Amino acid sequence: MTTQRVVVIGAGIAGLVTSLELATRGVEVIVVERADHPGGKMREISIGDARIDAGPTVFTMRWVFEEIFAEASSSLAEHLTLKPVRTLARHAWSEYERLDLFADVDEAAAAIGEFSGVDEARRYREFCARARRIFDTLEKPFLRAPEPSLAALVRRAGLRGLGDLWRISPFATLWRALGDHFHDVRLRQLFARYATYCGSSPFLAPATLMLVAHVEREGVWLVEGGMHSVAVALAELATARGACFRYSAEVAEVFLRGSRVGGVMLATGERIEADAVVVNADVAAVAASRFGHLIAAAVTPVPPAARSLSAITWAMVAACEGFPLLRHTVFFSNNYAAEFDDIFLRSRTPANPTVYVCAQDREDTELSTAGGPERIFCLINAPAIGDAHAFDSAEIARCEAGAFGMLARCGLRVHRQREHTAVTTPTDFERLFPATGGALYGQASHGWRASFTRPGCRSRIPGLYLAGGSAHPGPGVPMAALSGRLAAASLFEDLARASFRAARE
Repeated sequence: MTTQRVVVIGAGIAGLVTSLELATRGVEVIVVERADHPGGKMREISIGDARIDAGPTVFTMRWVFEEIFAEASSSLAEHLTLKPVRTLARHAWSEYERLDLFADVDEAAAAIGEFSGVDEARRYREFCARARRIFDTLEKPFLRAPEPSLAALVRRAGLRGLGDLWRISPFATLWRALGDHFHDVRLRQLFARYATYCGSSPFLAPATLMLVAHVEREGVWLVEGGMHSVAVALAELATARGACFRYSAEVAEVFLRGSRVGGVMLATGERIEADAVVVNADVAAVAASRFGHLIAAAVTPVPPAARSLSAITWAMVAACEGFPLLRHTVFFSNNYAAEFDDIFLRSRTPANPTVYVCAQDREDTELSTAGGPERIFCLINAPAIGDAHAFDSAEIARCEAGAFGMLARCGLRVHRQREHTAVTTPTDFERLFPATGGALYGQASHGWRASFTRPGCRSRIPGLYLAGGSAHPGPGVPMAALSGRLAAASLFEDLARASFRAARE
């Protein structure tokens, strides 16, 4: 194949995977990133000497990354040290109601039996089997398909597979389907939280999201050096394979050559010619002309009402006492429906939020307590209104009172100091990821059609490709990585086809 040049806009996880796979195959790759480091939403915040993961905190679907590193003639173990966890997360509803969920089904069932009774433990096993069926049904024909559609899914399934498609309950909501398995509303709430992994309400998201439960049971790992080190490892390997990274380089426009992409113009006025461009940014930024008006029609705009969740986060170095934190702990509100009504119906931060806490100096057992000040990352869900609403100090104070008041009711006291705390609001996320309102997951997965309305890797403009959590197959570190792989595969296929035609002519 004749050497081709591809510009990748954005060094998020999908852009990193795309650049690595293309560079490995001999394509000239230039990655332009407006930040001064790789990672995108897989970001890291420095507080003094402490470096805190302030984006994704869970590493799953290890096999996706093993495939990526292997295709680059390397291995995951050469670049990252991973440690499997026994306890997926600790969950609390009050000072006296706690449940640890384990990766092992038998151990988890035993814990659920003690917490809610033997019938709930039996139904949990049935739920696990159902989650596995959903994942097995959707992995190849949907998750790994470049441009899935309902019709294509049915065609790939064939007559024998139609029953499997029906059994994954595509038209039921996650909350309703969980009622088939859990009579204890606390357990229903625990597993309904998987909808938030793609920025959605469990009362509106499809039951197919139960597959997340199977993904977590297949393994969750702690990454030595933090999650940001995954992005650093991919960038280093892509560089070793020939990709060129240009940081602090903002793209002002994607320009065309005739009817197809011709390259990019940086904010400095520099033009970079290219045979193709991969946009690793939220598709809403493309539609909003953040990369110029010439490619705005390449995607369908995402209306504000369809945005996924945003968040308010606190990254801090603080001493904690009272509650035995593990690496991952979730403190649930006592009215889950009201929490999501506040966000999606009333466009306001919830009065009684669920709080996620990642204690990054702890592992997954109580024996690994931190002692003294430690790295803490707290998150509550919030509406994606950062482009229309300013979160002032008074509102942030109210959110802090709600979030840390919830922790206190469950017995956790966090001794925060303002100078050792970094707060991020939807307004801040809007600045980091323009045209999103601060939405962190692209379009919300509400209703059965939502999964098929995310754009695929090929856009409406020849030579322009899409990768990232707002494109297929969706948000989350492994899904974004799959998106990057799909974009690279489609782009390489198109370049090879063009080279073949040129050679024949």
